[in-house]
Amino acid sequence: MQVYRDADADPALIRGRKVAVIGYGNQGRAQALNLRDSGVEVTVALPPASESRGRAGDDGFDVMTAAQAAERADLAMMLAADEDQGRIYAEEVAPHLRAGAALGFSHGLAIRFGLIAPRADLDVFLVAPKGPGTALRSEYEAGRGLIALFAVHQDASGGAEALALSYAAAIGSGRAGILATSFAEECEADLFNEQAVLWGAIPELIHAGFETLVEAGFAPEIAYFECLTEVKLLADLIYERGIAGMREAISNTAEFGALAGGRRIVTDETRAEMRRILGEVRSGAFTARLIADAGAGYPRLRASRDEAAAHPVEAVRQRLLGLGGGT
Repeated sequence: MQVYRDADADPALIRGRKVAVIGYGNQGRAQALNLRDSGVEVTVALPPASESRGRAGDDGFDVMTAAQAAERADLAMMLAADEDQGRIYAEEVAPHLRAGAALGFSHGLAIRFGLIAPRADLDVFLVAPKGPGTALRSEYEAGRGLIALFAVHQDASGGAEALALSYAAAIGSGRAGILATSFAEECEADLFNEQAVLWGAIPELIHAGFETLVEAGFAPEIAYFECLTEVKLLADLIYERGIAGMREAISNTAEFGALAGGRRIVTDETRAEMRRILGEVRSGAFTARLIADAGAGYPRLRASRDEAAAHPVEAVRQRLLGLGGGT
């Protein structure tokens, strides 16, 4: 796979554009700040009632509605919540964005599942940093960057790929590496990972391990340290050394324990369920559920947040924070 870097990008391309960053959440804020520090003219677009308006204003940005920002932009970067992007584009961006402008994304969902059908005159590209916005910003400030994926969905001008690479370099990813993908590949792999590995499976595994130890009579604080705190140590080791290297860095007891337990938890049935999750992602069934929950005011999402907040592991965390020993 070819890796593109700063030398492969023309910074003048993005510096010659007026960019409307639509949304000021985790990615929106980081990308807007990095772009501005790279010499790009940036406007932030938010609804009038958005709580993020104050923060964007305090950060020194002109803040306006998406319609107002689109009118003066050469590039509208869609960084609002996935489930809101279809409405924002149809009602505010498409009627106002000039002919021959560009439309950018950091997640492929809205294009992959047809929430947005871009105007034919627009360049449409993806630049997806592989990490949260906080890391994107801190790495940029440290003179480094996060790896990003890029793709082109629509090349009306003939220069969409060059613009995408220029954008990726401006947010710092050319320092680390920019890899080609497609909207579908990025979206499907990301949605699968969120459900089957990172945000779905790992927290459930932590809860289950904590509950097993506490039910067996272990102190909640001990269960917390064993099942939650050490996850960070594991993640750091894997990031630095890879999985094989991680095994070299732990004790023989821990490594032998992994042999005894890992495949009893991740079984053939687990792998079959992962394939079913991937099938739901690819069919659009998951996106349909997301849009339905959003349309109803997020009842499932709100219930899940309440359930997570009420889990006993959170009370243990608060106690440990009070002692200066939690993370």
